Order: sequence, then structure tokens, then C-alpha cells
Amino acid sequence: MLRKEETLLVLVDVQGKLARIVHESESMIEQLVKLIRGLRMLDVPVVWLEQYPEGLGPTVEEVAQWMTGIQPIRKRSFNACETETFTRAVKATGRRQILVAGIETHICVCQTAIGLQELGYEVQVVADAVSSRTFANKQIGLEKMKAAGIAWTSVETALFELMRMAEGDTFKQIIQLLK
Repeated sequence: MLRKEETLLVLVDVQGKLARIVHESESMIEQLVKLIRGLRMLDVPVVWLEQYPEGLGPTVEEVAQWMTGIQPIRKRSFNACETETFTRAVKATGRRQILVAGIETHICVCQTAIGLQELGYEVQVVADAVSSRTFANKQIGLEKMKAAGIAWTSVETALFELMRMAEGDTFKQIIQLLK
């Protein structure tokens, strides 16, 4: 089970034209926004990645607008764990449970999730907040992560695990967000 004080989101490369052409892109972006907004309400930190933004472009505005106070970490490696700035940022949070979401499932999401697991983190991929250009590649990425021992979760599952209780203002706000 996810614990609020132990959890961190790693947002992977939701950028430019690629974010618009992945399988069911609108749904993925909608789910990412719900996830990010809910996690921010719960004070769960986010580490934000961008793959070669000079070429791929910036994070799509629908997502970037909810990232106030956070700067994206630029990378060139598919596995973000090969980028020292990223590994330092993750370590600095002190969190051990990591949710991974973004694109592309079979490349950067998969390699980063497995890299984090190899560094000793408990990793879960948010299956309804990831995508690839094709559905087949999304499934391949999810299956590779599952075979590596990385659990799948969903936006709602993660947020409800983190809330624990059906009470309080934050619960009410997140319920409204999920509707």
C-alpha cells in the first residue's frame, strides 16, 4: 500500500507533438492531470522529467500548468536513472515509494521504472496515466515492468490508497476531481 509520507511521482516526458499522438492521448493527459492535482492536494512531491526538450518540445500545457514551483529535469538517456540530476532529486525527497507515469510506456517509462527498482525503490506504474504511440507498445512496456516485479496501479487506486480515509476537505476535493 502506498503511504503519503513515503510516495513520490516521477512524471516522464509528456512533451510536444509526441504527447498528442500517443494511443488515447486525451485520456492519458486527463488522467495525468487528475493524478498530479490529487497528489499536490495530498502534498506528495513530483519529480518532472523532459527528454531532450530542444527537440521534442516542452511538456504539454494541460499538464505543465499544474507543476507550479517545480522545474523539469532535462535528460537525454531513456532511463532517467542515468541522469545524475534526476537521481539526486529523487534521493533528496527521502521517499521510497515511487509512482511512475508519462510516455512512452515501452521506452522511458519502462527503463526509468526498472532503473528505480534496481536502485532499491518500491515502484508502481500508473497504468491509466501512461501511453505509447501504439497500444501494442504500451502493453509491451506494462508487461515488461510487471515481469520485472513492478506493480500496476491506477490514478484512482493510488489516490484512494494515499487518502486512507473517507473524510475531510481533501477527500471531498479529490472526489470532485475524480468525477
